[in-house]
Amino acid sequence: MKKVVLLKIVLLSAALIAISCGENKKKIILNFPVTNLELEHIIPKPSKIIATNSAFGLDHTTVIYTSQASNGFKEVGDFLSESIKEKTALELSVNDTNLETVDRIIYLNQTESAELETTESYQLYISKDSIIINAKSAEGAFRGVQTLRQIIPNKSNDTITTHKMWLVPTGKIIDNPNFEYRGAMLDVARHFFSVADVKKYIDLLAYYKINKLHLHLSDDQGWRIEIKSWPLLTAVSGKTEVGSGEGGFYTQEEYKDIVAYAAKHYMTIIPEIDMPGHTNAASFAYPILNGNGKTLKPYTGTRVGFSTFDTNKDTVYAFIDDVVREISAITPGPYFHIGGDESHVTKKKDYIYFVDKVEKIVQKHGKQMIGWDEIMQANVDSSTIAQHWSTAANAIEGARKGSKIILSPAKKAYLDMQYDSLSKHGLHWAAYIPVDSAYNWIPEKFIKELQKENILGIEAPLWSETITTMAELEYLAFPRIIGYAELGWTIEENRNWEDFKVRLANQTPYLEKMNVNYYPTTLIDWKVNGVEKTMPLKGYRQ
Repeated sequence: MKKVVLLKIVLLSAALIAISCGENKKKIILNFPVTNLELEHIIPKPSKIIATNSAFGLDHTTVIYTSQASNGFKEVGDFLSESIKEKTALELSVNDTNLETVDRIIYLNQTESAELETTESYQLYISKDSIIINAKSAEGAFRGVQTLRQIIPNKSNDTITTHKMWLVPTGKIIDNPNFEYRGAMLDVARHFFSVADVKKYIDLLAYYKINKLHLHLSDDQGWRIEIKSWPLLTAVSGKTEVGSGEGGFYTQEEYKDIVAYAAKHYMTIIPEIDMPGHTNAASFAYPILNGNGKTLKPYTGTRVGFSTFDTNKDTVYAFIDDVVREISAITPGPYFHIGGDESHVTKKKDYIYFVDKVEKIVQKHGKQMIGWDEIMQANVDSSTIAQHWSTAANAIEGARKGSKIILSPAKKAYLDMQYDSLSKHGLHWAAYIPVDSAYNWIPEKFIKELQKENILGIEAPLWSETITTMAELEYLAFPRIIGYAELGWTIEENRNWEDFKVRLANQTPYLEKMNVNYYPTTLIDWKVNGVEKTMPLKGYRQ
């Protein structure tokens, strides 16, 4: 332990001495223009920003140092270095103790400051010669890095020095999350999305501080995760999807790859196996599971509510035990989602019996159960989480039982709803959800009977009945998911549509750099480097 602490002190001291040695050199070049950190287009909006109106000159002489004694800080430093390289082509060293002089440093520092309210909280201090991110954990440092990435200019200012330098506005940012759960859901069952697609979605979500990705892995149309003890699930039902496409599935190794990639971005993967309804694909592979008494066949339509497991058969629970066991073993996060929605042909008493049994199976395998709000009709305990999508009474009942609630109201938060009547993709059975409507609601007050302490957070689900490609996924998700990210992170008093739409308009360079096929709503005056962007958007694909 003494060696670790000493190494941390040596690194920081070496960095500060190096800066001091380079002071005369800096005086020649630090004639920076006035900046204003408060006018940066940061999303989600931080809790507090104080501008000091100068600049940190990011250039090839800048180095990154991290708290060495702490798990994850070095890896976050490496992530920051790579992100800076992608944006500026600068290659910044991380924890290099061999440098004789250092003009400027970025330091990721672990601290137990009482001002940091959660493990995701961070403080970002920017002066002329240093950028310091204080956090209790590497997760908090990672959130701070996302903010720093957003305020590094897209272009260098070559008029200041003889070499390229990116001027980062100076000041102080204090930031804490509004909700601990800030999620997105991707339905890979109706249409399958590849590992590469999911990783790109993770990249985009993490940039806006979303920390949960819920994968809807099974439905009537397909089964998307390898279960070694029940191989026909993927051998048979991994080949179907809506519209008779070829489907697909993740091997357990591919799923573990997704989980590990998400973990590097401090994002928790939440697997969902939807049951007892939405189970035609499972029952077609193994008819012994079927409970609706009808002859089964592959289903490639979009109707819901016609399928069910046989809730009174021991084999069904043995099957569920195997599925939950195998998926839980390769999912380090705390949650397992059992679906539970729209089980219209399951008798209510059988539904209640089923949910109660499955809750015990999930708990046996060390996971906390989540289900769509219908599960609150059963006798679940207070550790189980209800995801509100439709019926407020179910969410209220969940809170009465002591359960936490995730808010995903279909008429406000469903990403598969069309923007308007002209939208090519999506549905509108719940509502049309233009970008302003997606942002202009208050999760803390959406169900008046719920208090904020009842709410775990929010999630924006994207059901895939009408989309088949990553470009179509992006069309529905962006830019609305960016607004949901702010609803989850930023406190109510700091949220304002007129302010948000300006910051959203200036996300264009990042979205286009990432080749995101975002919907170019006319509600937003899209900007590139502060100049309004004319339509059609470059790369925009209907």
